[in-house]
Amino acid sequence: MSCAMLGGLRRRLASAVIMRPARQHLLRSPWLLPANPAAVRHHGSVVDPNAELITFHFKLRDGSRKTVSVPSGTNVLEAAHANQVDLEGACEASLACSTCHVILPQEVFKAQGEATEKEEDLLDMCPCLEPTSRLGCQVIVDEKLRDKEVTLPPMTLNFYVDGHVPSPH
Repeated sequence: MSCAMLGGLRRRLASAVIMRPARQHLLRSPWLLPANPAAVRHHGSVVDPNAELITFHFKLRDGSRKTVSVPSGTNVLEAAHANQVDLEGACEASLACSTCHVILPQEVFKAQGEATEKEEDLLDMCPCLEPTSRLGCQVIVDEKLRDKEVTLPPMTLNFYVDGHVPSPH
């Protein structure tokens, strides 16, 4: 059985074995804007212009390692695009695809908030899903990620045409 076929099964088994805290619903007020409109990024995410730089690593598909530094508050997808790491993000962080699938170290995964049901549903479509898989657009870079390694899965579902290389907007 291929890793693509086992992905959803692994995720369901991991969910059954790992005791997860109750889902916490985050309330977001779409009418609240930051004091500095320049801090607003794509899809409303906000990064403090004075944020501390966090350094972490990507383990690339070829096994090599790329070290990046981004402001705290950036999501992993944006960090990848800003540093020419091949992580697609076809839906541009709107939580409508699974192309930004990443695998987190266990301690970082546990420190992250609970994935939403929508993210869990999208993760079920990812090939080579691991128990610590998350969507990069939903993982915010902070102190918990400092000096840790985020692994790109060996394959993804590619929504772009062959040869397209994602780039920051």
